[in-house]
Amino acid sequence: MTTAKSASDASQTGEFDLGALLAERGAERYELHSRYLNHQLPRMLHTIGFDKVYERAEGAHFWDADGNDHLDMLSGFGVMGLGRHHPVVRKALHDVLDASLADLVRFDCQPLPGLLAEKLLAHSPHLDRVFFGNSGTEAVEGALKFARYVTGRPRVLYCEHAFHGLTTGSLSVNGESGFRDGFAPLLPDTAVPLGDLDALERELRAGDVAALIVEPVQGKGVHEAPPGYLRAAQDLLHRHKALLIADEVQTGLGRTGDFYAYQHEAGVEPDLVCVAKALSGGYVPVGATLGKDWIFRKVYSSMDRVLVHSASFGANAQAMAVGLAVLSVMENEQIVAHVRSIGELLRSRLAALTDRYELLADVRGRGLMIGIEFGRPRSLKLRSRWTMLQAARKGLFAQMVVVPLLQRHRILTQVSGDHMEVIKLIPPLIIDEGDVDRFVDAFTAVMDDAHDGGLIWDFGRTLVKQAVADR
Repeated sequence: MTTAKSASDASQTGEFDLGALLAERGAERYELHSRYLNHQLPRMLHTIGFDKVYERAEGAHFWDADGNDHLDMLSGFGVMGLGRHHPVVRKALHDVLDASLADLVRFDCQPLPGLLAEKLLAHSPHLDRVFFGNSGTEAVEGALKFARYVTGRPRVLYCEHAFHGLTTGSLSVNGESGFRDGFAPLLPDTAVPLGDLDALERELRAGDVAALIVEPVQGKGVHEAPPGYLRAAQDLLHRHKALLIADEVQTGLGRTGDFYAYQHEAGVEPDLVCVAKALSGGYVPVGATLGKDWIFRKVYSSMDRVLVHSASFGANAQAMAVGLAVLSVMENEQIVAHVRSIGELLRSRLAALTDRYELLADVRGRGLMIGIEFGRPRSLKLRSRWTMLQAARKGLFAQMVVVPLLQRHRILTQVSGDHMEVIKLIPPLIIDEGDVDRFVDAFTAVMDDAHDGGLIWDFGRTLVKQAVADR
């Protein structure tokens, strides 16, 4: 009779047994994070009751240590576009590992990067070339560098409330001061309101603008560019010899019901496009900066400049194989069309509740990127409670909704941004009508409780105390 080795036994014999290590030390997860990583994360999770132990996941669901099923309406901030552990993507990863390829030689040309670029560009007919990095912020960094180099200009415009990443270059075009504070000096930049063409033209007249970077649908608050804005902005930029950069890190690969969100508006052809998140299949970090041929030829203008922009792990075989599998699944399973129909079902059912609940101000978005906004109620009793929360910290009511959705209904969501009364839904693109029913039923129950003065307000008082203590 044989017995499983413990992690310590395996270590003494020079072996590594991941299963044994997790079995022996997995229960220490929150303690380990508190001691060695960001100590505020476990503190925050404990405060709001999100400190659960999840054991496994599949598709749009994961299961905790007690075997309870949870519905994922967050998808790892959009990374899990095809859900967790899609069998086609999983097989591709196993296959590429088993192939024992000569990967990252650096002085050769492997086939997988070219094949993935070809397939990605087939969905981007006005673009010609791709640079592969390792994340969304890295894709943005590449676009900013390329735009500044080819135009010879230093300044980049971005939209208020934008989020493009947290490395120094992408942080320079971040529209939230809370992320920027204390990290100056950053790149020369200027914020303009999303949709304000006059403000854009005023900045362009200075003649020092390299580009405007824009999310066609902003992740923070889920605000869509007004109809006609992207095309008009593109024309203005080109008239002033500046570039349009579309940040599709979250909105790309079907999230909004088209392959890219900018494709909702006819005639929009960005000079540079950034993608990441869903391209990873949830397995291997990957980012891509797509651009026009003349931009790449100017950046990589000679053999001396062959490595002027590169990444040590960029275009690695595992990431490329997973990316190819993701695009294959999207095509074979008609993911974009599915997102368009299931997203409209979810949005319309939620929008129908705005007349029923005075705390529910708006439901907006495209495809499976939906914002639920809460606002000041009419009735005196609810208004006094709302005012209490707003005085402590804006955004607490949205957090009050997110918490019971998880604790009572086992549905994971997120508040869309700091100091915002908006919940953002970005579930895996493969959710079905049953998942829509489950979410709408749970959300309705939480809103009933909020309007009836139930337990949700008791938790609100806890949040108020925490908000005051953190000042």
